[in-house]
Amino acid sequence: MMTECYSTTIRAATRKITGMYDAALEPAGVTIAQLALLRRLSDEIALSVEDLARTAELERSSAARNVRVLEKQGLVSIGKSETDRRAATILLTPHGVHVRRECAPLWEKAQRQFEEKMGSEAATALRSLLRAV
Repeated sequence: MMTECYSTTIRAATRKITGMYDAALEPAGVTIAQLALLRRLSDEIALSVEDLARTAELERSSAARNVRVLEKQGLVSIGKSETDRRAATILLTPHGVHVRRECAPLWEKAQRQFEEKMGSEAATALRSLLRAV
């Protein structure tokens, strides 16, 4: 069903694009949403859940829930902040570093597939338009 609603159209496109990236990343055992978080984390400098949420443009509760999933997969470790005992900090584990590295060529392939489907110029224009939101 066609709609004039921008939100509905963008959400439908997002589901299709997410599915394409998730399929590409399947060999590494992560989703594009998980990779987006892994790419913001370090194995040397701890990041608070609040800072991760802010940089990922997520609600704090969503970031915390996703971090717990990453922890169960052995991709991150959760610790306590040295300056604020109430705050949790997140570090990539060696396995998380490995998986993030393994994802790089898979992500690149998904990028190329999207550009081939849309056309390089249209894909670049779309990214620019969406950044303006």
